Amino acid sequence: MLKTKFHIILASNSPRRQQLIESMGLDFEIRIKPVDENFDTSLTPEEVALYLCSKKACAFNLEDIGKDNLIIAADTIVCLDNRILSKPKSREHTIEILGELSGKSHLVITGVALRTKEKMITFTETTEVVFEKLTLKEIEYYTDRFKPFDKAGAYGIQEWIGMIGIKSIKGSYFNVMGLPTARLWRELKSF
Repeated sequence: MLKTKFHIILASNSPRRQQLIESMGLDFEIRIKPVDENFDTSLTPEEVALYLCSKKACAFNLEDIGKDNLIIAADTIVCLDNRILSKPKSREHTIEILGELSGKSHLVITGVALRTKEKMITFTETTEVVFEKLTLKEIEYYTDRFKPFDKAGAYGIQEWIGMIGIKSIKGSYFNVMGLPTARLWRELKSF
């Protein structure tokens, strides 16, 4: 339905982002350039999300982009008490992160970069997520069954833990999945 003059390149390995872009009815191809995801710890969470998505978009040189291509790059972070939670490194780390999120409110911030040969825009979207108090058995079941080791905050809202453990969200549900689709649609229409 959205007619764009650009050929869209999604710079993401995330199956969730790929599914969301596809569900939006957009034609795209996937191209990934590896980037170092380290960042200056003095940055705010929003600045980190913008820095990382910009870095992913800028990993493509002008020849890579071509004149009719549009790069979409994104990075999602989870922030608890103004502290960025890393992706889990192990089963134990996953259980620890989910234990920290249990019964609390946290923020999910996604930075998105849209880049062509001529210009680049970036934006962030923030969603507040509140978890119910989770039992250790629930956390272990989810960890062992779904193995959320590639997910910011150690969970996927669309999975079992989101169905039984999320008390409320304020903001975009799809942002928590990894891409603020409504905002992306508006930005693509005006790009």
